[in-house]
Amino acid sequence: MILFNVWHYLVLTVVFLIFVGGVLASLKQESQKMKYSMLFSVLLISLFFASFSLFIVDKYTKKVKLEKLHNRRLLSREEISYSGIVKNVGRYSIGHVTFHIKLVNRGNATGKIKGGNFYTPSSVKAFFTEGLNMRAKPQTVEKDFVVARDLKPGEIERFRVYFKYPPYFSQTAQFTKVYGH
Repeated sequence: MILFNVWHYLVLTVVFLIFVGGVLASLKQESQKMKYSMLFSVLLISLFFASFSLFIVDKYTKKVKLEKLHNRRLLSREEISYSGIVKNVGRYSIGHVTFHIKLVNRGNATGKIKGGNFYTPSSVKAFFTEGLNMRAKPQTVEKDFVVARDLKPGEIERFRVYFKYPPYFSQTAQFTKVYGH
């Protein structure tokens, strides 16, 4: 669920006024065919504009920053932990902060992984006869974690997340992002 602020309500008000104007203009049409097609078009355009406007307003009003990110592998449990601080650097409250981590295995740099590990050609018949191929080792791992909720402007919150680390990964590239919603 998106936590609305003043800009969200302003955008929704403008979209609603455009919708009302379009409905009134379509009701003035004499042709029934034209009236229904205009109503449908106004409805679609208003929904499209409202949905994209909400995402755009969300992107530019809810700003979160990731600070002091540290990671540590726990070899005994075959896990990796990430800890850090998220800070609301915007002027508006954030409903929840999502931490996105992507690990990409770069084992091919050491020569231990061949091209066949990245792509194995298959057929439709193999898909239905073999089922899930449990021998395949994914070379990318992506995880999302909600690390903070109801973050007020200027507030910070510490977090720590754990997840299973593939033991066959070597020279891993890590990409992290935080999103505020």
